[in-house]
Amino acid sequence: MIKYPNIDPVLLKIGPLKVHWYGVMYLIGFLGGWSLAKYRAKKSNGLWTSEQVADIIFYSIIGVLLGGRIGYVVFYNAADSLANPLEVFKIWDGGMSFHGGLLGVIIMLYIYGRKIGKSLFQVGDFIVPMVPIGLGAGRIGNFINGELWGKVSTLPWAMVFPTDPSGLSRQPTQLYEFILEGIVLFIIIWIYSSKPRPRMAVSGLFLLCYAFFRFLVEFVRVPDAQLGYLLWGWLTMGQILCIPMFAFGIGFLYRGYTKYPLVNGMNKDDIEYLQKRRKGKKVKR
Repeated sequence: MIKYPNIDPVLLKIGPLKVHWYGVMYLIGFLGGWSLAKYRAKKSNGLWTSEQVADIIFYSIIGVLLGGRIGYVVFYNAADSLANPLEVFKIWDGGMSFHGGLLGVIIMLYIYGRKIGKSLFQVGDFIVPMVPIGLGAGRIGNFINGELWGKVSTLPWAMVFPTDPSGLSRQPTQLYEFILEGIVLFIIIWIYSSKPRPRMAVSGLFLLCYAFFRFLVEFVRVPDAQLGYLLWGWLTMGQILCIPMFAFGIGFLYRGYTKYPLVNGMNKDDIEYLQKRRKGKKVKR
């Protein structure tokens, strides 16, 4: 058994102000994603600008915070949130839903894409390689908060979390997700997207891989106490929400390769976008 580091969830206290590690992890995720997105923009041959990257990050932040918190309330904690409405705003205490955040980001990126004359998947295929950075950082925040731990285990790396009233050694599923959703997913999507791919394919592979990794980890992660297992004594809300992600991922990959083949190594919509710019047509940047 490995000793849990027992890090104070509050990084810094300045009078009544408290800076939580959980919030800092979100900041690290956004800054890391921003840096890599700027790098990708420089390599895009004029398809993306640093100004557009800044705008995408801003829209994504709104989508993650609103969608993530609303998703948590709707999917995991509706009863308690209705009883204590102010708890909805305490995101620094944890309680964010990835699936809700994903929906929030999709909505915001669709709005931004309309603004700059690009489709949702043009924006999505560009930005999703950076998403695992935020996912990995968020899982470290979960680990520091001592939340979302796994089932009782005698594995050599099992830990006793101080937030667990039973005091039993458990699997550190936050670290499993950090490795799979953060490191492994980043490597897969970054390498895959380093070469031109059909439209929708990068987004599809991201959805497919995330859903697969999350579904696996849910087998050893303790479900939210207020929900428990929903079916058959093992199916969790997280797994249910991953099923449509998995299906959409397969569908996007299939449609991308069958309906949107590359033309001279580029996507047709990117070619059209560049042509509009060369002809002097109004394209917001």
